[in-house]
Amino acid sequence: MMKSVFIGCGAYLPQRKISNEELATKVDTSDEWIVARTGISNRHIAADDEMTSDLAYAAAVEALASADMAASELDLIVLATATPDQTFPATATKVQARLGVPGIPAFDVQAVCSGFIYALAVADNFIKVGQARNVLVIGAETFSRILDWEDRTTCVLFGDGAGAVVLRAENSASEGMRSSDRRGIMSTHLHADGRHHDMLYVDGGPSSTGTSGFLRMRGKEVFRHAVSNLAAVVGEALEANDLAPEDIDWLVPHQANRRIIDHTAKKLKMPSEKVVLTVSEHGNTSAASVPLALYEAVSDGRIQKGDVILMEAMGGGFTWGSVLARW
Repeated sequence: MMKSVFIGCGAYLPQRKISNEELATKVDTSDEWIVARTGISNRHIAADDEMTSDLAYAAAVEALASADMAASELDLIVLATATPDQTFPATATKVQARLGVPGIPAFDVQAVCSGFIYALAVADNFIKVGQARNVLVIGAETFSRILDWEDRTTCVLFGDGAGAVVLRAENSASEGMRSSDRRGIMSTHLHADGRHHDMLYVDGGPSSTGTSGFLRMRGKEVFRHAVSNLAAVVGEALEANDLAPEDIDWLVPHQANRRIIDHTAKKLKMPSEKVVLTVSEHGNTSAASVPLALYEAVSDGRIQKGDVILMEAMGGGFTWGSVLARW
């Protein structure tokens, strides 16, 4: 059995940054109100001429450089996004073209904020069954394009960005070592419940309104489901690998809301110093959220080779999931 090992990561944030103070000049809000309810202080917004594929490509280039890998060595590209450049083709194919690797499969995964978790699971399974050895996994979003900038309950929450990782297949067999002691993805856990569509959705689409629409959210209900579902799926990952919360070196959660993250960590009895937080400066970047947080913790030296990391996310649909891995 092959194992999916992380060998590189990259990220990209648009240059333009919007602070809470700037937002307060446009909608009825304040820095104190936003920070108290979300923990967000700033968010990055793509330039008018930047598309999701541009952000994704920049993150991909850095991830490949980090992995010391040429794009020509890739066997597969999986890109998670809810804000593609176009209805079709897949944004992944645009990244593929810019990387100069025609012929290999490249496709998008749409699970909103859980997208990167879903994409990792897809890539991991391609590697496990031997259909790919080197896989580029990207989470990229331009959520600023689907925000109602007059709705203070949603426009303050989201930002744009991209993160990427490179996975490589390695033989999981190692004499005298437990599976959980070997580097790579240990397990992935995915869920969805479409009954909750109206709690977090975009009110447009090609086959409904013919427009891209705007994001709509019932915040209290989303918060309640997020805390419950994320704690459950984290527990599922631990149980599947016979691990306890204290065995986790780093929790890398979806950066939706500081309060959701704190509640999830509290349920797991995980100390705050083991939780990677970027929501203050990035806001909620949907599918880019987890890889951006992962990149920051790897870049600043917190996450070291051999560390056990637990990634989790929940998004519209509802979709939710977790990935447990040894870095």
